[in-house]
Parts: sequence; structure tokens; C-alpha cells
Amino acid sequence: MAQADSKMLVLGALAGVAGISMAVVWYQGLKSRRRASWPGVYLSSNNVPAAGVMMVDSPGLPRGQAEVLERLEALIQCVSELKEEMKALKNALPTLQVQVRDELRSRSVAEGGVGVRRSSPLHRTTPTRRKRAAGTGARAEGQSSEEAESEGGYITALTDTEEEELSDEGQRGEEEPVDKLAVLLETIDVLHQGTATEKQESLNILLEKREEFGQNSTFLWRLIRAYCDVHDISSSLEEKKTHAETGKEVGEEAVRLNPLCAESHRWYAIMCGIVADYGTIQNKIKNGYMFKDHLDKAIELKPEDPTSYYLLGRWCYSVAQLSWIERKVAATLFGEPPSSTVLDALNSFLKAEEIQPKYSKVNYVFLTKCYKDLGRMKEARKMCQAACAMDTVSKEDKEAQKELDSLCLSLGV
Repeated sequence: MAQADSKMLVLGALAGVAGISMAVVWYQGLKSRRRASWPGVYLSSNNVPAAGVMMVDSPGLPRGQAEVLERLEALIQCVSELKEEMKALKNALPTLQVQVRDELRSRSVAEGGVGVRRSSPLHRTTPTRRKRAAGTGARAEGQSSEEAESEGGYITALTDTEEEELSDEGQRGEEEPVDKLAVLLETIDVLHQGTATEKQESLNILLEKREEFGQNSTFLWRLIRAYCDVHDISSSLEEKKTHAETGKEVGEEAVRLNPLCAESHRWYAIMCGIVADYGTIQNKIKNGYMFKDHLDKAIELKPEDPTSYYLLGRWCYSVAQLSWIERKVAATLFGEPPSSTVLDALNSFLKAEEIQPKYSKVNYVFLTKCYKDLGRMKEARKMCQAACAMDTVSKEDKEAQKELDSLCLSLGV
């Protein structure tokens, strides 16, 4: 109830008391004319001898009239006490809300609980009652919390609301780590699509949060991806190599933590492919095998991912282009060199296009190259035209555009 409504209630009660008082004054005037001096004793409202209320017992009045007079005397005393109480209530009303809130807060602190926002009884609204009415089941003791009396003597009409607020806060507390991680990952995904500065910022944020979320595979594979992004934008060879090697180490940790995460295997495979560009032929072939193993695992776990098939096509095409010496080194180190053909690469690129039509400009470029190498010029021209119609989006697309220009000239497109 609002404070203004409470004041109106008090004023109404005072008006009622005033009416009763006028009736009592009229009665006292009548009584004074009917009796001059009657002996009597003073009683309180519960008929215990006390000062303040006269019980009249005169032999000149019938017994019934004497009892009526006794009751009226008690009523006069009750009215007097009520007037005093109403006056005290009127004076305390402006500060009642603050007093109740302070008392509840101090009690909560004394009990060692956390500070919970509590609503004043004056601010209790209908939606709260509707919410409580929609609750499930009765309470264990079969008694509504509105009927329970608090230690201070107040009727705890707010108990249901307070329990709901505490329950909501407890639930939010349980869900907070998940929600916090979800917000972080969403931010990281946006930065991944941004500028070079935003990609660097993404890596910095992930490194700051690694101690907190480093045991989560969805966090770790994004950290691998961030190292890949920063590798691409770095200017010096030493920085590129450092980011590639660190990203590969994170990839090892990610697939070990959760062997069933397809994204972890895919990004670990990508980092193996990047690291293969640095060092000896032996290092290149070793990382090439690791690339293939983890990419196959990613496809097994997530067979409808076009990116994995595109990467597999790149691996197949690279293996098909291996030099004689590279094949001899692979045979010496691993017993058998990696084996793949241009046709294998073509089928992988086509699978990516099947899963997601117009997957990327660079995928069309490699389709063009495969068809051209296989002597299928009609299909090669068709893929070349499709590549030209695609927008240049990524850095990889920009690099592929240079090769596309050369293919257009050779194919007469």
C-alpha cells in the first residue's frame, strides 16, 4: 500500500474515533445529570481495579442499566487508549518504511547472510501475489509464509518474494561461469572477423582468461585460432614462427583435454600445416602426417563441416605436387610416403561445395586448378567464372585472386 493510502486510512480511523468521542461526551453529560455522587471503584478494561475508569454501582439504578454503564466506562477508556495509539502511528508513519528496511537489513547482517534487496510492505504489488499464486505445491508445514510471524512480531508478508529473490540469485550464481564464458567467446568470435588490431586484441583477451577457462575445449580451440590469426598478420618471420609453434602446443593440449572436439582437431591440424612451412623437409613431412591424422578425426566427428573438406582438398593437392626428393625423404623416415592424387583433391573440394554452395572464392580457384590439371577444360572454365563472380573477402581470397587472374588468361575466360 502506498504511503498516501496509509495516511488516508489513519485519517479515517481518527474520524471514527472522533465520532465515538462525541457520543461518549454526550453520554457523560447525560450521566452527570442523572447522578450526583455515586460510590464506585475504578477498573481497567479487563475489570481489574485501577485508576481511570469508574464502574457505577448505585442502588438507585436497575441492575441492567448498571452493567450498561460499566461497559460504556470501559469503552471510554479503550477509545482514549486508541486515540493515543493512532496519534503515535500517525507520527511514526513517515519513517516506517525506513525503519522496517533498516531492521531487516541489520538482522540479515547479524545472521551472516548476504544483503538481499527486500521490498517494503508499503510497496507490495499485485504482480508479486500473482507470481506467488503461480508457484507449485503447498509448503511443507501447510502454512503460507504470509501467515508466519517473524521474531520481531511483524507478519512476514514478504517472505515468498524474498525466497524467490534468493532462489533467483542462487540460480544466477550457478549459471554465472557458463554465462561469463559464453559472453567471452561471443566477443572473441566477433574480434576474429575484424581488423588486424582486433585479432591481436582477441589473442590478448584469451591469454588473460586462460587461467580461468583453460580447461575448456571451446576456449582452447579459439586460442589456437587466435594464434593462427596473429601468425598471418605478423610481419617478421621470427614472430610468425613463434606464434605457429605456440599455437601448435595449445592444440596438443586441446585435443588431449577433449579428444571428441572436432574444432580442436581441425585447428590443431591447421597449426601443424603452418608449422610445416618452417624448418627442414623432415619437419614438413612429419607435420604433414599429423595434419592428415587430425583432419580425418575432425571429419569423423563433424562430417558436415565444409571447411574440413576444403582443408583435406588442400592437403591432397599438396601431396600430389610433392617433389621426388620429398617423397624419398618421406619413404626413408616413415617407411611409406604420403599418397594422394589431384582427383582426390577434386573430390574433397567438390564435397565442400556440396555441403555449402559458394563456400569460398579460393575453393573455386582450386576446383579450377584440379579440372585444368585433369584436362577437363570445360569444367575448369566454369569454375573459373564462378570464382570471378565471388567477392574477395579473406586474406586467402586476395592471394587466390592473383592465381585466378593467371588461370583466366590461360583458360581464355
